[in-house]
Amino acid sequence: MSTSTESSIHSPSTPVYSRKNPFLADLVKHERLTRPGSLKDTRHFVLRLAGSGVAYTPGDSLGTFGRNPPQVVDELVSWLEFDPNTPVKTPRGGVATFRETLMHDYTVNRANRKVIGGLSERIPQGEQRNRLMEILDNDELLCSYVHTRDYVDILREFDEVSFESAEAFLSQLTPIVPRLYSIASSLQAHPNEVHLCVAVVRYDTHGRPKKGLASGFLADHADMFVKNIPIYVQESRTFRLPKDASKDIIMCGPGAGIAPFRAFLEQRVIDGATGRNWLLFGEQHRGTDFLYESEWLGYQKQGKLHRFDVAFSRDQDHKVYVQHRMLEQGKELWAWLQNGAYFYVCGDAKHMAKDVHQALIQIAQKEGGMSPENAAEYVNVTLMRTERRYLRDVY
Repeated sequence: MSTSTESSIHSPSTPVYSRKNPFLADLVKHERLTRPGSLKDTRHFVLRLAGSGVAYTPGDSLGTFGRNPPQVVDELVSWLEFDPNTPVKTPRGGVATFRETLMHDYTVNRANRKVIGGLSERIPQGEQRNRLMEILDNDELLCSYVHTRDYVDILREFDEVSFESAEAFLSQLTPIVPRLYSIASSLQAHPNEVHLCVAVVRYDTHGRPKKGLASGFLADHADMFVKNIPIYVQESRTFRLPKDASKDIIMCGPGAGIAPFRAFLEQRVIDGATGRNWLLFGEQHRGTDFLYESEWLGYQKQGKLHRFDVAFSRDQDHKVYVQHRMLEQGKELWAWLQNGAYFYVCGDAKHMAKDVHQALIQIAQKEGGMSPENAAEYVNVTLMRTERRYLRDVY
């Protein structure tokens, strides 16, 4: 996922599509990448861009707006006891029915703090009010409370609450914001298409199944061949292939973090890049979670993927992750870096990216003979800032 400035690449004669003015694409392909028995649900989606003039470059992200599941919206409307066809103002200044705007415009799969504060003004004195004030008066408890609940959970617990109108309830909600996905295709390899690799978020809290807003919408509710999925391209300023196609690249992408590297390899093959390509991929089980397996093995057979290291964490007694493979191949990885290779990482910022970063510093220490301080400076300053050969797309 990219955090760079929002834009869509376009020719002068085409509309400028953006977060405020998204293009309505249609879903033309949808397949599960994980196999039966996997603990994960990772999907491949293909959206059609025909007629839009929308273009992108490997390394860019796609912004897409999710929608709330109809059954969750209907359950929420039922608890609120408002007519679903009540006309209300939308966040963009239009008018829609209460049900429609709940479905399309507001986040209802995750509660916010504002609603809890609003409940305190609408609940009578008694046991439920005491419980609510206990939550509101403890910031840590409040944070934990809203993090695991949606509005149905809250209205079930505080069923004495009454909102005076549908619009009064909507005024407490947060408008839907787009989810950014790293693009998993080269536009030259797939004209008029954009591909996504999406890990579908599914979990249970408080006795009810939940799912991610955008990933759940794409996986469970997006209609095929209907132009109704709002998208735009978010351009990356930095997460780019080397301008010099003779440079080697090392790509580290566990799980759905593999997405931009599929785009990178497709582009490198089209460009006839002479630099070598090294991919490090990690997931739980080889048998069920080897995303795009046949594609990577095909590239390897063709001599387009020069090194391919995998880490399937749960296929042995001890867990093995991509950073372990990096350390095992430390001498070779260091040689590639000293030869001018670019190092890319995509995926989870909180854990994986930190571990990969630390592994790079360890490799610089061991293979480069550097002190801990010099190794950290080499990775943090020389590679990342001065030479800009260590590039991250983390979220």
